[in-house]
Amino acid sequence: MLRGRGPVPAAIAGAVAALGNFDGLHRGHRTVIEAARGLARRLGRPAALLTFEPHPRMFFRPQETMFRLTPEPVKLAMAQRLGLDGVIVLPFDAAMAATSAEHFIDGLLVAELGLSGVAAGHDFHFGRGREGTPGHLAQQASNAGLAVEIVPPLRDGEEPVSSSAIRARLEEGDVEAAARLIGSRWIVRSTVQHGDKRGRTLGFPTANLKLDAGCRLRHGIYAVRAALDGRLVDGVASFGRRPTFDDGAPLLEVFLLDFSGDLYGRSLDVEFVAWIRGEEKFASVDDLVRQMDRDSAAARAALMRGPGVPAPSLLPLASA
Repeated sequence: MLRGRGPVPAAIAGAVAALGNFDGLHRGHRTVIEAARGLARRLGRPAALLTFEPHPRMFFRPQETMFRLTPEPVKLAMAQRLGLDGVIVLPFDAAMAATSAEHFIDGLLVAELGLSGVAAGHDFHFGRGREGTPGHLAQQASNAGLAVEIVPPLRDGEEPVSSSAIRARLEEGDVEAAARLIGSRWIVRSTVQHGDKRGRTLGFPTANLKLDAGCRLRHGIYAVRAALDGRLVDGVASFGRRPTFDDGAPLLEVFLLDFSGDLYGRSLDVEFVAWIRGEEKFASVDDLVRQMDRDSAAARAALMRGPGVPAPSLLPLASA
């Protein structure tokens, strides 16, 4: 992997690169990656992902929170499962934002990175003020000797496959529809932190995970699976503010079924399989415990039957 500006590793020297931000690495993004891999095979070159961090929207509007589907570690870990030879992560900073479209192609892609080809989506824009269009890329990169493929939009029935559409589904709690658009189940990664130990006293010890501040997943209860020591463990998770108790900051609380052990301080990958119900405030702790029993049973049933739409798992993901 190449992170930042520097010598290109031998494994991806002269690569064909898929260009983009790739938030979500969804089916539309994967068609761009497949196009890059196809070009690479024809040219006898390695295939790479070329992406930018932070997301340009976060650079230009730092005061706003962004619902990122795949923060950098998850995006890079997912990329390792997609048949690529390597990844290039370029900093999106003031210098990148000021780079002209011409220099982006001639100076960066050709002279600095030494690419032999590129693939990009129909909506990929680049360069100062987004002046570079897919048409511009196709013409100038070809003139510079690069093989180029611009990939048309992908639709799922009447709906375009896009990061925005996936965010909308997750905001509704429809993790199965989101999975259909992604092409695999939505995954979050976080470090298990100490909480108030309330779940333990209720008979449901949970792994407490703080998600990104911009996460707008609908508050509620979900059937999930977590990757633990290379195996998948079924679970039921609550994402929300715990209205029965403190109505605090949003937290993902994962109860792993048929598991006992200390997870504090460990990084945990969790995939969302099915929606169970919305977040509720209960009149008593006993009412809550009874509902948690029902939620666990519902999660087991959902995990046993699988999602309503084909949605393969990418777990376990490698560390990245």
